[in-house]
Amino acid sequence: MRPDAAALTDVLPTDRLGPSGRPIGDLRTELYRIHSVRNAANVVALWAQSFGVVILALALHHPGAWAVAFVLQGRAFALYGILTHEAAHRLLFRNRRLNDVVGTWLVGAPGFVPLQAYRRGHMAHHREEFGLAEPDMNLYVGYPITKASWRRKLRRDALGVSGWKNLKLLLVALTKSSSRPFAMPIAIAQVAIFAGFALAGYPLAWPLLWLAPWMTGWRVLNRLRAVAEHGGAQHSSDRRLTTHHVRQSWLPRFWMVPYNTGWHLAHHVDIGVPFQNLPALHRELERAGWVVPELEYRSYRALWRRASSRSATPAATPATASQ
Repeated sequence: MRPDAAALTDVLPTDRLGPSGRPIGDLRTELYRIHSVRNAANVVALWAQSFGVVILALALHHPGAWAVAFVLQGRAFALYGILTHEAAHRLLFRNRRLNDVVGTWLVGAPGFVPLQAYRRGHMAHHREEFGLAEPDMNLYVGYPITKASWRRKLRRDALGVSGWKNLKLLLVALTKSSSRPFAMPIAIAQVAIFAGFALAGYPLAWPLLWLAPWMTGWRVLNRLRAVAEHGGAQHSSDRRLTTHHVRQSWLPRFWMVPYNTGWHLAHHVDIGVPFQNLPALHRELERAGWVVPELEYRSYRALWRRASSRSATPAATPATASQ
């Protein structure tokens, strides 16, 4: 899943991009601008959507409405996760205290993400992708895999096996003094959400339309996105070798890579660029000739097909081919 060497053009630096592709000068000033007001609206919209979907399903009181809400809530956790990711980079609000308060309590905790612990691990991911301190190595290595292995992974995610492992980590964290401060906001937020639904007369709404989608649908989306970002890549200082780029379209942007997450190569080129400005950085990299069409997967489905393309049996060697 690594690009052809011919696609790794040597065109940097330019008058607008540094040797690694990071913007410089006026372009850097422009692309580093944090959109605090727009992000406040994003947080409000996320809450309105995630709770509104559940409230509407409860009001309709129909199994079909609950099923639709269940599916949409998996997407909601993608939104919570990406806004927490933005807060981890301190790009959600210009005021750092506000950034961390909102990131911890309003997007991280409802989405089961401990902001401070996540920030620590995520910065290790950025410092050295596929290095010794890479926290998400198990999501990325070994690709391409067989179709059977791919199906097993997605089945475990869809059935809650992966989600239960993550939930157990949070429960264990609450029992340890060293990790309890990170996990406690999540516990408080989830108890509050459960209490709200219970007081409204629907105590089952939290386990069925909040916890269960996080343990199932969200885990599938998370794996699909993670593989699309780094599956089968390699350790390198050239981010074109550590991070994939997939052509963006409206459907995956709605379900899986909201808030411009699909411009992930640009994000890894410069982690100081807020998500609103990532497409602009990517276009600049294309104009410079550093990102060429040969580096782009035409769709997420094309990338996942490549990720699950390994043969189930080893290829014949000259010695065994004649036997």
